[in-house]
Amino acid sequence: MATTSESNPSTPDGTGQDDQLPAGEIFDLLSNQRRRYVIHYCKREDEPVPIGDLAEHVAAWELEKDVAEVTSAERKRVYTSLQQSHLPTLERADVIAFDDRTIELTDEAAELDVYLDIVPGDSVPWGTYYLGLAAVGSVVMAGLWLEVIPTETVPELGWATLVVGLFAASAVVHVVQNRRMRLGEMERPP
Repeated sequence: MATTSESNPSTPDGTGQDDQLPAGEIFDLLSNQRRRYVIHYCKREDEPVPIGDLAEHVAAWELEKDVAEVTSAERKRVYTSLQQSHLPTLERADVIAFDDRTIELTDEAAELDVYLDIVPGDSVPWGTYYLGLAAVGSVVMAGLWLEVIPTETVPELGWATLVVGLFAASAVVHVVQNRRMRLGEMERPP
């Protein structure tokens, strides 16, 4: 029985294959701290980086030292691991372009940003924060409908403006914090 190859119209190129990595593969790729450090350093530098410089910074971050304090043995250990394991893994996933001397992020690396948002351990999850803000807004609006909130000093439109303003200000803070906490935005990776 002969088989024919049919194109799948669900993808732009008609091949039936999506160019984007499945979420499970992305999580596996990012599960290793050294690979996250590679992405962080390359994002921060925003140009092709020499593997030696990358190895020094990764070793310094892992050992919680300044780059100048990293010994040649520590640097070599990280260099070897990067060259033999982590960089080829990132290259196979099409996240970096890697030759024997330099590493550069590819355009596909930008697709990882959604998986790389860092949430500080001491912060309230934004979903919980917005739920609380919605509860406060609902109480204010219910109080206005039931006429238990005075409208002589602050009119109803003023109360509504206050609630919307709180949501808008919260959204601005949320966006700014998310951008500041991305890999590649800080000096040291989180």
